[in-house]
Amino acid sequence: DLVRLLKAEGHAVTQSSVSRDLREIGVLKAADGYVLPGDEAARATGDFGALAQFVSDLRVAGPSLTVVKTNIGAAQSVALAIDRAGWPDVVGTLSGDDTIFIATSSGRDQAALVRRLRSLFNI
Repeated sequence: DLVRLLKAEGHAVTQSSVSRDLREIGVLKAADGYVLPGDEAARATGDFGALAQFVSDLRVAGPSLTVVKTNIGAAQSVALAIDRAGWPDVVGTLSGDDTIFIATSSGRDQAALVRRLRSLFNI
């Protein structure tokens, strides 16, 4: 629909160029539509429900490193929401295409983070 509307406005676009542009600006395709970049940021301090569908696994990798697996293309949006949440137990995140590394200061902080993420993402 978006390609058709853009073409009607005189823009020379293809489905692949629009899909690539949407990925670059952080729009994620969900089962019931699209999740805009601002949507997950707004939920970052409360409801992670819209992002839960993109998270598939969570593993502990040492005393202060947690690894979160997501659908391809979703890691950056999930990591951004975690960063913007401002949780005191999170030192920072590093994300790729489908993997997020989350650093914590201590094992105690990591345990609290893992409990929170498992609850938020239902994993």
